[in-house]
Amino acid sequence: TTAKASLFGHIDAMVTAPLSKTSIASAGMKDLGHTGILRRVVGKKDLFMGFIGSQFNVVLATGHIPIADVPSALSAKRLEKAIAAADILRQILPKKAAANPLALLGLNPHAGEEGLIGHEESKIHLAALEAARSKGIEIEGPLVPDAAFFKENWRKYSAFIANYHDQGLIPFKMIHGQESGIHMTLGLPFVRTSVDHGTAKDIFGKNKADARSMTLAIEWALKLCRSSVSLELE
Repeated sequence: TTAKASLFGHIDAMVTAPLSKTSIASAGMKDLGHTGILRRVVGKKDLFMGFIGSQFNVVLATGHIPIADVPSALSAKRLEKAIAAADILRQILPKKAAANPLALLGLNPHAGEEGLIGHEESKIHLAALEAARSKGIEIEGPLVPDAAFFKENWRKYSAFIANYHDQGLIPFKMIHGQESGIHMTLGLPFVRTSVDHGTAKDIFGKNKADARSMTLAIEWALKLCRSSVSLELE
């Protein structure tokens, strides 16, 4: 209902709390998380999970899918669209951060080591990088995944584009925890922000929840509503 209200312009933005994937399944729904629900309601396939943190930012090329399905889900076109989504995210950052290039991570260890440990980088990553650069997007890659998030790179790139969920979110959540990161959906025709953490059922009713990510998500929703930047992909 809230998504439809946002879609039709009845409200300016939506901010969501954590949602249990198993609870969605138990309710008989096929959507896997908020992003899946939004895809269905809005009718847009190409939505991307973006994460803004106090130290660095991440965009996921794929979302909540099994690790075994990642290689087949990746294509040069998919990566190109993820880069475009990251470029949108860059436009809403402070000027100093927005001036930095984007970074695309490789899929395999050592970013494939010139084909010795996988061929995705040479077959799809380089094609996506070339396509993005032809559109004037400044981007580097494919970066070696296990070295990409070294501290000296945090301010070097405006956003890291990760191939799959854990590749981007393990480092993001280790650094930002529940205190200084938020999640937003890139590609929507309206603003949707959220916390960057899960439901934490283990602390239900114990007065231990940390509300800082929710506060930031609300602040970013207000900021984006006042901004002229569109989060929708062409």
